[in-house]
Amino acid sequence: MTATRIAHFITHADVEIDPAIPVPQWRLSARGRARHEAFNRHGFVTRITAVHSSDERKARDGGEILAGHLGLPVQVVPALHENDRSATGFLPSPEFEATADAFFANPELSIRGWERAIDAQNRIAAAVDAILAADRSHGDIAIVAHGGVGTLLLCRLLSAPIDRRHDQAAGGGRRQLFQLRGGDTTAAAGLEADRVLNQLPPALGRQQRSSIRHAAPEHRGGPVLRARTIVQDWRGTAG
Repeated sequence: MTATRIAHFITHADVEIDPAIPVPQWRLSARGRARHEAFNRHGFVTRITAVHSSDERKARDGGEILAGHLGLPVQVVPALHENDRSATGFLPSPEFEATADAFFANPELSIRGWERAIDAQNRIAAAVDAILAADRSHGDIAIVAHGGVGTLLLCRLLSAPIDRRHDQAAGGGRRQLFQLRGGDTTAAAGLEADRVLNQLPPALGRQQRSSIRHAAPEHRGGPVLRARTIVQDWRGTAG
């Protein structure tokens, strides 16, 4: 029997906010780096044999922490970038949150010049499809990217309208798992989303769980996006 393979879509954790430099050049903060290092302690990480990341600095930081732990190279995929917000650049938190609310609420409109949510969703879904279809490794796959496009991808996987209620927790750090049967990226399984908050290895903190189960509508867009999905928000730092 062929072993089940998993693709992990991982969103970067906390960043150093610096209004003086472009947002795509922001790095992980010390807390963000510690969270990624703690993430590496999960037993499932040892099964990862390929690491891909967005070309934005914060996602590359997360990808490098994971790949370095595993002795693997990071394969940079520009199409994994966050929704394009270059029209406004940095926005103070209240203004950013209001603009992000409008972005998710009006997916077919460009809010203040931002990339439309529907376009960002199509781009991230196609990028993930392409990565998994081209993969020739034999273990699990990690894709390190961003929270906004991760939420859009989750909505696509759930065959649900774009809605910010599916967004990750503040501070980032989410893992979405695409479980693939049959040992290749064309196999499909049922669709299920389990939301797991504060999940860390046993030595790092207690777990709180709540689950949301969904039907398995057929997704016709690509080779993998009908796969079973689990969602985790991972919190905290190494103790």
